[in-house]
Amino acid sequence: MVRASSGRALHDPEPERAENAQLVSSANDGAGAHPISIDREQLPRRETLLANVVKVLHEGKSRNPDVFLVETPAGLCVVKDFSPRSSFVRGVIGPWLIDREIRAYRALATHPAVPRFLGRIDRMAFAVEYRPGERMSRRLRGHVPGDFLSRLQGAIALMHRLGVVHLDLRHRSNVLLGPDGDPILIDFASAICAHPTGVRGRLVLPALARIDQHAFEKWRVRLSSEGAAA
Repeated sequence: MVRASSGRALHDPEPERAENAQLVSSANDGAGAHPISIDREQLPRRETLLANVVKVLHEGKSRNPDVFLVETPAGLCVVKDFSPRSSFVRGVIGPWLIDREIRAYRALATHPAVPRFLGRIDRMAFAVEYRPGERMSRRLRGHVPGDFLSRLQGAIALMHRLGVVHLDLRHRSNVLLGPDGDPILIDFASAICAHPTGVRGRLVLPALARIDQHAFEKWRVRLSSEGAAA
């Protein structure tokens, strides 16, 4: 357990992240983690956010957020920010989408292949751990570790066991090859969460999980010799 500045005990996910990392690694069933440690006081502040931007990772349009790589005293983090969007998006859609994505990150706090949720900056922005990696594409065929696909499949399975379906893993920017050869799963804007043993989880998650499994099949074909022969 860790304590907030108020003294209230908070759940510390790090022991569970380490346990999951050991379990999935020993079974070729997940990915390693390299978390940074950041206090609430070290989160980027709205008034200084743009001054600390290292790189614009994605410039959003319409109802999508801008995504920044931001320097903090503890290291780099990724910030999703809806503030440049229209008043309707800022006031209604943005906060709702942020709530949904944060829910997924919190459910996956012990997942070693998922960046840690670091905190909410305000109603329109939040920060997660920066995990560098290379986007999925055919050109990675022959350049991924031999067990990468089994580890990716394991990471997806663990995500489902924790009650989250991603629903957008087919997008090449949402599955990364980490510097250590492990898969990284990012961008949970489309994700749906449900308690895996609850009624909704038992009814909904298995059906939706097939979408993620089909996405895995796409990458299995594109990265394997089977895809090269197709």
